[in-house]
Amino acid sequence: MMALEEILLHATREHWSTGHFNASESDHMRAICEAAKEAGTPAIIGTSEGEAKHLGYDIAASIRDGLRKEFQIPIFLNADHHKSVEAAKAAIDAGYDSIHIDLSALPFEENVAGVNEVIEYARRKESGISVEGELGYLRGDSKIQKEKIEVKAEDYTNPDEAKKFVALTGVNRLAIAVGNIHGISLDEPALDVERIRAIREAVPEEVALVLHAGSGIPDEQIKAAIEAGIANIHINTDIRVAFVNELRKTIGEHLDEVAMYKLDASAAGAMKEVIIGKLKLFGASNKV
Repeated sequence: MMALEEILLHATREHWSTGHFNASESDHMRAICEAAKEAGTPAIIGTSEGEAKHLGYDIAASIRDGLRKEFQIPIFLNADHHKSVEAAKAAIDAGYDSIHIDLSALPFEENVAGVNEVIEYARRKESGISVEGELGYLRGDSKIQKEKIEVKAEDYTNPDEAKKFVALTGVNRLAIAVGNIHGISLDEPALDVERIRAIREAVPEEVALVLHAGSGIPDEQIKAAIEAGIANIHINTDIRVAFVNELRKTIGEHLDEVAMYKLDASAAGAMKEVIIGKLKLFGASNKV
């Protein structure tokens, strides 16, 4: 199986982006893999700390193994937005392929120290684990916001700091703040594409740039971000909304049905359709 770093390097050089989609249930993981298989692209499945605790770290890794056997495409399991070294280590111990250690709320020096501790631990366990750090501050939550979210100047990732951060840590991927926010707010995000381009020029080519909070961003901005150097885009709220809206509809139409797998089948299908649409938008089709 091609390594995640190799795939991301191809994406950077060829100006397309991999898709990262979050899951908290096995049927979510299957929907992501079905969409990736249909699109002909690698599947990157993320579990936040909350999602991982709900699903179970070891169980998530076991489901990934089964899906790899069934779908015969590259499937990677990422520990998304893990906010402590201890949580990151738990994901490493469970056999996750990738770790996003998000210490961006800490001072720069503490962020660097924590990321390096995770990298060292990952290398001792398995040399192939990909590690992502984060620099800058992302506001919001992975839900539909009922207010406007103001992005402040100090939230943005500084290209010079990004260069220093990468040099001090040796991360494989860097999550950046460039006007993106978690969730879907009342106003559309406005990505700073020139800042993406400046960060891309500041860090080595083999370090992939990651755009979190991709839900709610207009298509043209997504395309511009990819052209500027983004190689991995995270989508969560959009697929949560698709799943839950369809589930509500199905339950309302079948009030006597109690077989849960029947009730959520169409919801998983709705989720899958959103994922396929995003992968096409990212230019990720026919990459495996």
